[in-house]
Amino acid sequence: MDQITRAKTLGFSAERLARIDRFLEAKYVGPGKLPHAQFVLARQGQVVHQTLLGLQDPERGTPLAPDTVYRIYSMTKPIACVALMMLVEEGLIALDEPVAKYIPAWKDLGVFAAGTGPYMTTAPARPMQVVDLLRHTSGLTYGFQSRTNVDAAYRKLKVENVFGEHDLEGMIELLAKLPLEFSPGEAWNYSVSTDVVGYLVQKVAGKPLSQVLAERIFQPLKMVDTGFFVREDQRSRFAACYDAAPGGKLKLQDDPTTSPYLAPPALESGGGGLVSTAADYLRFTTMLVNGGELDGVRILAPKTVKLMASNHLPGGKDLTELSRSLFSESTNAGVGFGLGFAVVFDAPKTLIPCSNGEFYWGGAASTAFWVDPVEEITAVFMTQLLPSSTYPIRRELRTLVYAALEETNG
Repeated sequence: MDQITRAKTLGFSAERLARIDRFLEAKYVGPGKLPHAQFVLARQGQVVHQTLLGLQDPERGTPLAPDTVYRIYSMTKPIACVALMMLVEEGLIALDEPVAKYIPAWKDLGVFAAGTGPYMTTAPARPMQVVDLLRHTSGLTYGFQSRTNVDAAYRKLKVENVFGEHDLEGMIELLAKLPLEFSPGEAWNYSVSTDVVGYLVQKVAGKPLSQVLAERIFQPLKMVDTGFFVREDQRSRFAACYDAAPGGKLKLQDDPTTSPYLAPPALESGGGGLVSTAADYLRFTTMLVNGGELDGVRILAPKTVKLMASNHLPGGKDLTELSRSLFSESTNAGVGFGLGFAVVFDAPKTLIPCSNGEFYWGGAASTAFWVDPVEEITAVFMTQLLPSSTYPIRRELRTLVYAALEETNG
């Protein structure tokens, strides 16, 4: 089946889909604002459009390839959360249980009131629950946000340092010494919560997080290139990563030939530690759009996926109302948060074409995915540019995709 026929069969205009490549080349890759861009769009489990632009490693002139390996940073989070929900399905852990049941040292965590250490704290209104970790209402934070005294304490102790000296157990011990930003359930704050999810996964399963993810997700879904480090056989396919520099320029941030990702990390970060390929991640998102199943392998039950893809923010609020951190901007109007990813629940408020029930997230190096169960669409975008807030490319891609959709389900 040729590309035009396939697009038409799946309800898209091939001519309009071609705008995606022209747009990415003209605005980003051609002018050197992005080193490369890979985009894969699928509907009903069939790939309808693929984009491959730029160089995998501009320093050496290596072309981008369909199987290029990328740092996916926070696109690790949905995978860790799926692993936890598999354990929930088996009755091994429950969403309403207190986190202190699994981390006794956290039983007396207080809420920050004042100080730079030692800290003055107050008792939380209620204990932190497992669900708070999945939806980022735990009271934990990220040091890189640089907003509060607690953020500063995270930076000082290098809590988030994947390639440092401490492992997941060590991270949990460090966090036991620090106060919470707020009482659990009171607000939404992007945080190391999903790293704690990873810790719970390995503790409940009784195996290292990497082994649990491999056995329960990567191997069953045939995600052959996803893991916490770049294997020897993957090195020639590993992309260079860049920082955004003034004037739309690029500054090399991580050379693929000397990267710390070439060796196993000290801390297996469920919040941001994985490398993967577009093809692998598309298998993961296709499993989700299918209601938890792919190629005859069931990872989650349909009701569990639906639970994950519902807005769990207290009071049914959106991120603009509840966020204390980087995600309070107006672009998140109508967007809540589920158990591992953002969820659209009031599509018109987003001011872009989308569906209620659509869920998505992205990574620090500007990678992104979204899943639209209404239209049976999944999309994966890969590049390597820090920070992800440099360009509005995620919203632009959504607009381009839905502008090409001619046969809609809703």
